[in-house]
Amino acid sequence: MAENTRCYLGFDFGASSGRAILGYLNTEGKKILKLEEIYRFPNEATPQGKHLAWETDRLFEEMKTALNIAADMGVHIDSIGIDTWGVDFGFVDKSGRLAYYPVSYRDDRTNGLMDEAFKTMSKEEIFKYTGLAFMQFNTLYQLIAMQRDPEESKYLNGDYTLLFMPDLFAYYLTGKMGTEYTIASTSQLINPVKRTWADEVLDAFGINKKIFAPLEQPGTVRGLLRRELCPRLDYDIPVIAVASHDTASAMAAVPAVKNESFAYISSGTWSLIGVETLKPVCTPKVMQSNFTNEGGINGTTRMLKNVMGLWIIQECRKQFNAEREQAGLEKLSFADIVNEVENAEALTGEIIDVDDNLFFAPDGMVDRICAYVKRHGGEIGEKDRVGKVADIVYRSLALKYRWALGCIEDITGQHIDTLYIVGGGGKNELLNRYTAQAIQRPVKIGAGEGTVIGNLLMQAIGLKDVEDLWELRQIVRDSFGDKAYSWDEKDNARWDADYDKLHKLIENA
Repeated sequence: MAENTRCYLGFDFGASSGRAILGYLNTEGKKILKLEEIYRFPNEATPQGKHLAWETDRLFEEMKTALNIAADMGVHIDSIGIDTWGVDFGFVDKSGRLAYYPVSYRDDRTNGLMDEAFKTMSKEEIFKYTGLAFMQFNTLYQLIAMQRDPEESKYLNGDYTLLFMPDLFAYYLTGKMGTEYTIASTSQLINPVKRTWADEVLDAFGINKKIFAPLEQPGTVRGLLRRELCPRLDYDIPVIAVASHDTASAMAAVPAVKNESFAYISSGTWSLIGVETLKPVCTPKVMQSNFTNEGGINGTTRMLKNVMGLWIIQECRKQFNAEREQAGLEKLSFADIVNEVENAEALTGEIIDVDDNLFFAPDGMVDRICAYVKRHGGEIGEKDRVGKVADIVYRSLALKYRWALGCIEDITGQHIDTLYIVGGGGKNELLNRYTAQAIQRPVKIGAGEGTVIGNLLMQAIGLKDVEDLWELRQIVRDSFGDKAYSWDEKDNARWDADYDKLHKLIENA
């Protein structure tokens, strides 16, 4: 490794895989970040007992494997950071043992609990104190589900400590407990104005505040790597609480320029579309549109909307390939599916609301899309079926982005000039083209590895190698650039008509 170069190790956990990536940053002259993926491993919630849960023990072992790979490479690691999805958590007992294993947000234990919760505290009151969108899997409703379970309610008595997923992984690495703010802000238990726990909500639902570890802001050193995890890394390595909610890290890595009017999409299993604000926006319009206020770095707020993202096409591919396997055909890659769209002779022109609850659960996604289309008077024939279904998903996603962007402009009173897309979904050229055409303004694609880039450069801020958020974004622009997509005005009328279809679906839901 060259002199005057820092090396940061980022663990990036998504809902389908985890990765360990090294980031090399020269600290003199023009700062350029270079990435090297050293390990990738699967991550999938599996049935465990009565729940759909994460394979936490195996994930811990995967982290240890990555540390040993780094040791084999002979690199000097200056720090480690972890980012994951939001809301999910485990409980650690007083002896330091993981006593309650994290349940997946896709488990059905929270079905119907939001309406039950509103009998205790109204929707308006919950939003007043938390500013968070109402999703049935939010931590609040998961804790209410535990309260109602005689076997699980004991974990809420104050003798156990709740750790969100990145904090749990950091505890495994360091033995130190803490609650990083951006991940806590996904729980519907944080007051975004005070940036503390929402005591009114905790009290209303009888949630013991003693279950939480202390809140820490992004950039805080959580502790040092335990030497026994990898004895060959025989020096002090700080583990930094980065912006550990993956969307917060991705937002940090948007290559925008200061004072630019922009929105962003962190595109992956979910599409999270939003803007960065200096303070939370907790107006009735925000609640009615089911937008959310989540924590960012440097005291910022991410006002955003969760849109059901590439999860739908991932599930479609799973069903297509199960059918093809039965027929003795080769499996389709995502690129193959895009080719099927491009080569289809007659696309349907049908639209779905990707956020309909019908599309939340796994398995049988193609059948559910066909049923939805039929229920609304359409039909998907067998000819070019793969291309037709995929086209419906991609166009509907792009149109839902347009709807969300319109909500943002209505809420903030500001025109959005540019939409940035970061994350793995930015590699999908068809969706990028559709998005530019749907929103009829420039779309710029940031780094596909935006989440882990934000993780790595937040470590750099924690070590004082980078000054602040705007220097971080300058490094992203210098290191990775961006690619722009425009739109064809001749197609505006067709996309406007499709948008009207989506609007009616949303209004009639």
